Amino acid sequence: MSTKKTVDIGTGGPPKASEPIQPAAIIALPVIVPPVEAPPVEKKPERRNWIKPTLLVLVILGAGAGSGYWWLHPRVGLPVGITSGNGRIEADEIDIDTKFAGRIAELFADEGDLTKAGEVLAMMDTQDLEASLKKSQALVVQAQKTIAASQATLDQQKSQVLYAQQEIARTQALADKGFATKELLDQRKQTLVSALAGQSAASDVIGETQAALDAASHDAELYQVDIADNSLTSPRDGRIQYRVANVGEVLPVGGKVFTILDTSYVYMDIYLPTLSAGKVKLGSDARIVLDSYPTRPLAAKVVFVASQAQFTPKTVETQDERDVLMFRIRVRISPEFLQARAAAVRSGLPGVAYVETDPKAIWPATLQGDAPK
Repeated sequence: MSTKKTVDIGTGGPPKASEPIQPAAIIALPVIVPPVEAPPVEKKPERRNWIKPTLLVLVILGAGAGSGYWWLHPRVGLPVGITSGNGRIEADEIDIDTKFAGRIAELFADEGDLTKAGEVLAMMDTQDLEASLKKSQALVVQAQKTIAASQATLDQQKSQVLYAQQEIARTQALADKGFATKELLDQRKQTLVSALAGQSAASDVIGETQAALDAASHDAELYQVDIADNSLTSPRDGRIQYRVANVGEVLPVGGKVFTILDTSYVYMDIYLPTLSAGKVKLGSDARIVLDSYPTRPLAAKVVFVASQAQFTPKTVETQDERDVLMFRIRVRISPEFLQARAAAVRSGLPGVAYVETDPKAIWPATLQGDAPK
């Protein structure tokens, strides 16, 4: 039978008599149990981490909403009798086109240049027209010479008619006294008839040649007009916005060469509701304040008031205003103001137009600016 050996690892006291004595070198060591790690506890995100970004977004949205409200509701703070609306500066565009098909010979202007009314901007090739003009002018000279020769012939025929009439008178006096025969009198009368026929023929030749002269003169005038029309000129004072053709290009009838902005007619179209538009009259004072020059109001006048309401276009910033029927009002900047500032005129600049709805309204100091005195 086997004997079990036990070791007391708890008390360390002397062994019992029944058990053999263990050697001193053998020492019972305590069993070290590793500590059991507790499962990790998930940390809850701190609520304060999202507070600052949220506040920043709210501040930005609030600032944007406030700016949009101020922009879309500029009427706030205006005195009674003055209303406003937003729009963009526009200038009439004029296309400089060719009247005839042809080749561009010369260009005298480029994009951005200021032009004066009547200034030549381009020249088309007119060699064929100039040759036709010379031909017509030669026909004019020829017709003039023919008329001069026919006029001499007519004068000669008139002299012969006068002489024949005198011969008839003398022969008739002699025949009455018996000194001339009736046959001789008949010969004198026949000579008169021939002279009259020659006079009539010379007169007809002059008439026909005069008609040919008139036709040749008209042809020459027409060619001169066509040559002049091939000199492309500026119809108004303005600035060249686009150049769409180059020297040497062959253009069809109506081919575009330049587009200019009429700097003498600059305006802004705004849209007002019925209550405000009904009080606006043609010729009413107005001011235009551009975003790029907020402290420099421009003097203007109302030159157009729509007779029918319409839905406002997409240029109006909010959907609510686009859904409302509005009246289009055109406000034109004073031509006197533009005359000295043609180089500064730009198309498409946004701004606000302030319109007078009551002649007794007093413009605030911030809108005086360049107002006419």
